[in-house]
Amino acid sequence: MRILVTGAAGYIGSHTVVELLSAGHEVVSFDNYSNSSPEALARVQKLTGKTVGVVEGDLRDFAALELLLERGSMDAVIHFAGLKAVGESVEKPLLYYDNNVAGTVNLLRAMQKAGCQNLVFSSSATVYGEAEKNPILESFPLSALNPYGASKLVIEEMCRDLAKSEDGWQIALLRYFNPVGAHESGEIGEDPIGIPNNLMPFVMQTAVGRHETVNVYGDDYPTPDGTGVRDYIHVVDLAKAHVAAVERIDLFSGAEAVNLGTGHGSSVLEVMAAASKAVGKEIPHTIGPRRDGDSAAVWADPTLAKEKLGWVAERDLDAMCRDHWLWQSKNPDGFRD
Repeated sequence: MRILVTGAAGYIGSHTVVELLSAGHEVVSFDNYSNSSPEALARVQKLTGKTVGVVEGDLRDFAALELLLERGSMDAVIHFAGLKAVGESVEKPLLYYDNNVAGTVNLLRAMQKAGCQNLVFSSSATVYGEAEKNPILESFPLSALNPYGASKLVIEEMCRDLAKSEDGWQIALLRYFNPVGAHESGEIGEDPIGIPNNLMPFVMQTAVGRHETVNVYGDDYPTPDGTGVRDYIHVVDLAKAHVAAVERIDLFSGAEAVNLGTGHGSSVLEVMAAASKAVGKEIPHTIGPRRDGDSAAVWADPTLAKEKLGWVAERDLDAMCRDHWLWQSKNPDGFRD
């Protein structure tokens, strides 16, 4: 298949491109590098020995998307491009609605005009808001706690409405939980700009000396060790799920959601212990008060992913930490090295 990947130079995008190329697909990247680096795609091509068609552009530029899709003869689109920092979304909500929502409107319009109706969308477990029980099923009520989550939820609704209004659309809405880890080569990995919003990159940056300590927010939750529990998933497993989704897109009728997770959670202290084991030394941490809006425990029910995609997560927490540490230790300052 010939596949357009928006946000292909990003963390999950670059790993997915590796798996797509390895599976024999042809890939065209569309990225503005606002939170990524062209170096990621250069390393992807070096790793795979295959070429990626590279187009620099912004989702908000409809003319660029229209031209690319009309001339590109794409069989499908995998859509990662979007801003993703929760805190920033609270501070700059219009930026998130403009980039994520309006940008996706442009993409869908351009796909519609080009007659390309196969889409895999990078959604998020944030669309469940404050889920009341675990594991989380795709049928649970949807809500948003911040503009980032709201942007994902609006895009999902747009896709459902579009598929209802026009026959032929096949859209996989992939809701994933907490991506971590890196390619086993250590050549590509997560490279957040500024201070990381998520636990694992902050832990590994602390291990290489970029931060003094890891702040653990709360140790009084109703969990086995008192710290928050999340469903962490290896980014390579996640990438393989996107390949499975695009290869099985014919099984999707309209727009359908699928959870991507391991089906069990790990606590913050369990992550700290596994990371310290991978690094070979204790990573310093301090216990602080809870953060507003944090849930005690969240993990997925991945049953539908197995049934629909023939996919299950294979890598455990030790592998996630080992691979993430290899990337971080080889690239202390990320792609900016």
